[in-house]
Amino acid sequence: MTVEETLLNRYGGSPLLSLEQLAEVLHRSKNGLRISLSGDNELSAKLRPCKVKIGRRIYFKTSAVARVIEEA
Repeated sequence: MTVEETLLNRYGGSPLLSLEQLAEVLHRSKNGLRISLSGDNELSAKLRPCKVKIGRRIYFKTSAVARVIEEA
């Protein structure tokens, strides 16, 4: 089972992860992840292309997050 399949099974097959779900996957707090993403660091550089903004909410593409995790 790949990382992408694991994430899809864990979060009900959703193609997008919320900030809370991504924080859970990365074992970080929601606010800690938000601060990390706002800075200029390696993590934010890798996750920035995964970001999708819908209205005022920020989501992350599950497939792209899985690729980032597999690379690490």
